[in-house]
Amino acid sequence: MKKEIDIIKSSGVKAHFSMDKLRNSLKHTGANHELVEHIVDQVRDELYEGISTNEIYNRAFALLKKKKSVFASKYKLKKAIYELGPTGFPFERFIGALLTYSGFETQVDVILNGNCVTHEIDVIAEKNNLVTIIECKFHSEEGRNCNVKIPLYIHSRYNDVKAHWESKKSETKSLSDGWVVTNTRFTSDALKYGKCASLYLLSWDYPLNDGIKDRIDRLGLYPITVSTILTNREKKFLLNRDVVLCRQLWKEKFLLDHLGVSNTRKVKILSEIEQLCNP
Repeated sequence: MKKEIDIIKSSGVKAHFSMDKLRNSLKHTGANHELVEHIVDQVRDELYEGISTNEIYNRAFALLKKKKSVFASKYKLKKAIYELGPTGFPFERFIGALLTYSGFETQVDVILNGNCVTHEIDVIAEKNNLVTIIECKFHSEEGRNCNVKIPLYIHSRYNDVKAHWESKKSETKSLSDGWVVTNTRFTSDALKYGKCASLYLLSWDYPLNDGIKDRIDRLGLYPITVSTILTNREKKFLLNRDVVLCRQLWKEKFLLDHLGVSNTRKVKILSEIEQLCNP
């Protein structure tokens, strides 16, 4: 590029545009070097001072989709997580599903007694008689991060549940961990508090190389909302029936028949789903 271009991020903050960041996000989809460089060149030619990250995303997404839908599906992963909203409940089920496929037994939306009051817990995950309670903080809008108030509040709830749990003499399982999960990011103070309080924090890209996006890619556990072929109505139908993962739709293909999907579209949808399910 001839000069640095300032872009407007989803948070409204100005930042220098990074061609390397765009290039890496495109490589992450599985697109080959030639396609990546072609898209980078196209986007570079269309940049202007003050362009939004959303406009850049839309252009790159359209070029990927034109070439291969599965590349576009992987590229839209972050936006697909936002599309699980607006209530946040599908996000809780999505996190529960991620952990189920990672070897945990999970329950979503459970009431647990605390020493002081009862608590509605988003996800409970169990493995080897060790129980983890997980609170999910979902943001349906980009640019909003979790500040220190969130882990502070959730840590106090965890301690209340733990105090009651450990008072039960008949309990054979150990309440070992408390987690806070968000689809956006944590502020630096939130991360500091989580570390100090031994509260596990999981966000879009934290911990490094083990954030939500890394786990999804590694396990091939993409949300149904990444599909570029399913319509919004079809996605809503599936989410209402607790189908939050592409992998679940692959197992329950009959749901496409309930939707009245034509055989031609069915082949395209299942081809896309199959490629996404193979990490």
